[in-house]
Amino acid sequence: MLGYATLLALASTVSAGTILWDGRFNDMTSSSDLNKWSWGNQVGNYQYYIHGSGDVTKYVNLSPSYKNPADTGSKQGAKITIDSTAKWNSDMWRTELIPQTTAAINKGTVYYHFSIKRSGTNVPSATNEHQICFFESHFTELKYGWISGESGTSNTNLQWMVGGQSKWKVELKADEWHNVAYEINFDTNQITFWHSTGSAPLTKTAGPFSGSTSSNGADWHLGVLRLPRAGNDGTGAEDWYFSGVYVESGSLTTSVVSPGGVASPDVPASSPTAAPVVSSTPVIVSPPTSTLVTSAKPAETPAPVGTVGQYEQCGGIGWSGDTNCVAPFTCKKANDYYSQCL
Repeated sequence: MLGYATLLALASTVSAGTILWDGRFNDMTSSSDLNKWSWGNQVGNYQYYIHGSGDVTKYVNLSPSYKNPADTGSKQGAKITIDSTAKWNSDMWRTELIPQTTAAINKGTVYYHFSIKRSGTNVPSATNEHQICFFESHFTELKYGWISGESGTSNTNLQWMVGGQSKWKVELKADEWHNVAYEINFDTNQITFWHSTGSAPLTKTAGPFSGSTSSNGADWHLGVLRLPRAGNDGTGAEDWYFSGVYVESGSLTTSVVSPGGVASPDVPASSPTAAPVVSSTPVIVSPPTSTLVTSAKPAETPAPVGTVGQYEQCGGIGWSGDTNCVAPFTCKKANDYYSQCL
C-alpha cells in the first residue's frame, strides 16, 4: 500500500503538455558531448552552432549548480560564455546552440521554455546590445543592454521583443532566475510572453502580438549574440546561465518544475491562474505611437531614408521592419532568413 508521502509526490509530479524537443541537458555528461555532432553524425539534442575557436569548455559548461534549483525536472543547467575569442562576422561576440530535431516545433501552437539568469561574476556589459534566445528572423527574442535608438549609454533591463519592438522589460539582477515561455501560434502568427521569477509559476505577462513567426524548425538560438559598439564595448568575458529548456505542445506547463520533475511543497504545481512572486517590477511597454508595418512588403516611398543602424537586421524571409540602412551601410544577406546592415 502506498504511503501518504508517496501519494503526495505522485500527485505533485508535473505533467502538462507534450514535449516535442527536450533541450534540458539531462542526457549529457559534459559540454564536450557537443563535439560529437557533425553533418554526418547528427546526434544529441543540440548542434554546436556558433562559437569561438577555443575548446568547447571555454564557451559552454554544464553543472547542477547552473540550473534553477526549483526545477527538479532538470538535472543540470548550462553556463554559456562569450568573450573576445568568440567572435563571428566582424566583432560580434557569439555562443549559440540550436535544436537538433525533426519534430514540428514550428507548427501550430507551441511553447518555447527556458530559464535565464546572470551572476555577479563576469557580468554582461550593459553598454552593448545582446540578442538572446532568438529565431533567425528575430521575430521574437530577449534583449539586454543598450539598444540602438535608446537614450543614455547603458541599460540594465532584460527586454522581450516582437518584431524589433520592446513589449516588456525588467531589471536583470544578479542570481535572480527569470522563467520564460514564448507561446507561438504559427498558424495565426501570434506571439505571447509568459514569465515568472524564482520558483513561481509562469503567468501570461504580455501579448498576444502579431508577428511574422518565420521559422524552419531548426533556427532557434539558445545563447547570446552581442553586437559591437564603438567606444562603449565591454571588455571582459560574460557568463549567462540557462536551464529548463524544452519545447512543448498541447497544454502549457506553467510550473517552473519542468516535466518529469516533482514539485516540492514550496514550489507550486502548474496553474495558469497562480499569482507570481516577483522580486523585480516588470514594465509592460506601451506600443509606439507610430504604425508598425506588419506586412513583409515595406512601404514604398519616393526617397527612402535609412533608419536601420550598423549590424541591425534589415531583411530576410518574414522580416517586416525597415530595409534601408543608415549611410554609409548597405543591407547584406547572411542567409534566406537574415540580412543586416554592414
